[in-house]
Amino acid sequence: MSKIDIDRRGFVGGVLAGAAALAARSATAAQTPEPNAALLRDKITLEEHFVLPSSLGTTFHPIGLTPETWRNIEAKLLDVNEQRLPQMDANGVAMQVVSLTANGIQGETDRARAIDHARAANDWVAQKFVAAHPTRFAGFAAVALQDPVAAAAEAERAVTQLGFKGVLVNGASNVEDADHAEYLDLPKFAPFWERVESLGVPVYLHPRAPLPSQRVIYEGHDEMMGPMWAFGAETAAHALRLITSGLFDRYPRQQMILGHMGEGLVAMMARAQRRFEYAPCGKKLQKPLGQYLRDHFYITTSGNFHTPTLNNVIEEMGIERVMFSVDYPYESMSEGATWFDNCPLKDDARHKVGRLNACRLLNLDPG
Repeated sequence: MSKIDIDRRGFVGGVLAGAAALAARSATAAQTPEPNAALLRDKITLEEHFVLPSSLGTTFHPIGLTPETWRNIEAKLLDVNEQRLPQMDANGVAMQVVSLTANGIQGETDRARAIDHARAANDWVAQKFVAAHPTRFAGFAAVALQDPVAAAAEAERAVTQLGFKGVLVNGASNVEDADHAEYLDLPKFAPFWERVESLGVPVYLHPRAPLPSQRVIYEGHDEMMGPMWAFGAETAAHALRLITSGLFDRYPRQQMILGHMGEGLVAMMARAQRRFEYAPCGKKLQKPLGQYLRDHFYITTSGNFHTPTLNNVIEEMGIERVMFSVDYPYESMSEGATWFDNCPLKDDARHKVGRLNACRLLNLDPG
């Protein structure tokens, strides 16, 4: 066969493949009616951040951003009325559940300071966001897990007195210095887990950067250190530690939230289960790993606006376990809302992911 024939065959094959893909997309579009306009105006988002002015020192600065870009993000983290609310209005976000940005309280190395800052952050949200705009904002509590008993007490205060809807933890909590931290599966955290389970509120497990002593794999690759890769890898490993430690056998009512379409864990769970069966290393669990994920975790779309990934997460987790989020101000509210509003979801699925699942999990009544 001549080179011309080969090139012609490749060209024709490409045309046919493109036509098939276009037909598939057209068929999908034809099967999915235009969304109810009301559903585009009542979205709830759950991974939306603020910063307490006094905690700027522990805020993670994404590597590689220009100073101007970071100043813009920082201004939005501090803002309530000038940019945040107008952007919510413009993009059909009825309510944000706000939380202290990474590394937050978990980045504190002093126990007493961590306790004080957690309380101050929660009071700030209660005053500046929730009391000022009760139908537009709710809060996830910051807690100082450097002291699990104090964390339990602050979680209870935030939920029962301030009306917060859960707790957000920015990964492992530093102990004494920046190179040592503790993960939430350790037995010492039992007082915290006992309290949040009794309160009936979820814990949002949010990323943080790996400890300085654990960054060898990223040497020479600063681009991978934050949200591009390391955030997800760190958080997925933390979540898997919770599962394999038997935490959810001990606290069977506890619910968790993972952002960014599950930090890669949803896609990897079948592989993890298969190898765990071969080599559990003495761990004994009551259920398969994937069942713990489906029974105890909700997944949000924060910062991962990708329809094939959304479809996979819905398929694996079930529509009741998936919730829309943006990751403001690190991600564009407009981009996230435009993507979600145009996803090929039927109205009942869009309503669940965009609003109803969050209302049910967090006992929200945005009005």
